[in-house]
Amino acid sequence: MPPSPSPSPPLEITNARILHSSSLHTHPLYISNGIFTSPPPSFPPSPPFPQTPSPTINLQNNILAPAFLELQTNGCLGIHFTSHTDDASYQKNLQKVGEYLVEKGVGGWWVTLPTVGQRVARAILPLLQPQEFNSGAALLGAHCEGPYLNPSKKGAHDATLMKRPSHSPISQTYGDISTLSAIKLITLAPELDGSTPLIEELTQKHSIRVSLGHSAASYDTGLSALRAGATMLTHVFNAMNPLHHRSPGLAGLIASSSSTSSSSSSSSADSPYYSLIADGIHLHPATLTMAFRANPTKCILITDSVEMAGLPDGLYPGHAQIPHQQRKEGNKVTIEGTDTLIGSCSSIDECVRNLKEWSGCSLAEAVSCATENIANMMGLEDRGIIEVGRRADFVVLDDAGFVLETWIGGEQLIRNAWGTRTIFPYDRISISTSPTPHARMINNSEELQQSGSCRTRDEAGLGTVVGLLAICR
Repeated sequence: MPPSPSPSPPLEITNARILHSSSLHTHPLYISNGIFTSPPPSFPPSPPFPQTPSPTINLQNNILAPAFLELQTNGCLGIHFTSHTDDASYQKNLQKVGEYLVEKGVGGWWVTLPTVGQRVARAILPLLQPQEFNSGAALLGAHCEGPYLNPSKKGAHDATLMKRPSHSPISQTYGDISTLSAIKLITLAPELDGSTPLIEELTQKHSIRVSLGHSAASYDTGLSALRAGATMLTHVFNAMNPLHHRSPGLAGLIASSSSTSSSSSSSSADSPYYSLIADGIHLHPATLTMAFRANPTKCILITDSVEMAGLPDGLYPGHAQIPHQQRKEGNKVTIEGTDTLIGSCSSIDECVRNLKEWSGCSLAEAVSCATENIANMMGLEDRGIIEVGRRADFVVLDDAGFVLETWIGGEQLIRNAWGTRTIFPYDRISISTSPTPHARMINNSEELQQSGSCRTRDEAGLGTVVGLLAICR
């Protein structure tokens, strides 16, 4: 019986600065069957099948980081996740959003379902089970922002649809156990009657993470919620009481411990993770910097993007969450005729660059707020961190934090082009097959113009990109 051929060697990635634990490291990285793997063993080949060398990709000293995780998005490209006409159309829209997000370097995302009626929630939640898309970022489940919120901190939510945990059990609000399995995170106000037993039920019985937000809770009420099992704060400083030196409120919890409580309880509570919207609209850069510096390993970047993301400025109709016209001006979206912020149109890669610029932190620290910190908070064990055994979902970034490539499951889906030339010619891949048929080319010349970053990127070791000359004139 003839001997079996040797298994295909893994793909080797060289000359990359690899992000892990908020710092950069230089070492070879290997991918096999869509998973980060250990280096292949070195042994003499067995005739008649000589050992095949590994295909190699040289990243030319660029940064390899986990693909971004988008924890809070309400939609994009005219798609709002509360809008449901039929299941088939909704599923196509999820695919469309996944394809849009992967262009921004996103590898996984959660649908944010805001405060809506029971009928809408029960129709939509069964469609939000974790799922993969062939040419887009994976849907990882639902983040329900409501309806257990404080009407006094409703923001752009419909206060008439808000509920108290003591009067509306989760089975009545969200549906049966099969529907609950799609929910991975719930934002609620801890001062509402019945919130403590609800937090305990969600976290202990259903393994659903709980975040505190849209709340007028005091510091001690928030600390009690952390002791009950909550682990995060939603868009800190927005839709909560302001930080006061004698009454810090929920915002004061970002660097908390049991020793900072004014109560007599001896039970401990770890400092929570906390999300920030780094768009320059929801938070002043100085406020963002202060919050980030309080606890960088617990800081999470979100976009809170709405359906106008990716669309031109203008006036847009409302939907199941907001029955009012909405005005988009740049990345800012408000209820028409008011100053009420609805959400942002920033992308997560833009938020990463903003945090780096405004706080002075390293790019590795900023990227960790959109990758590793989220993976740790959500308890992800299959993605979000560059380590052996996890999915090979990653982005290639230049030194300014612009996305050059997005890889999902070890396949390159996105390669960005600047001007008229591709950043990475495919001939940098040695001993390799032709590029994946799923790869899409994205032209980011417009993004460069908007950002004002008209440079040749020589600092990234890529040489002069002649096509940028036409942009920078």
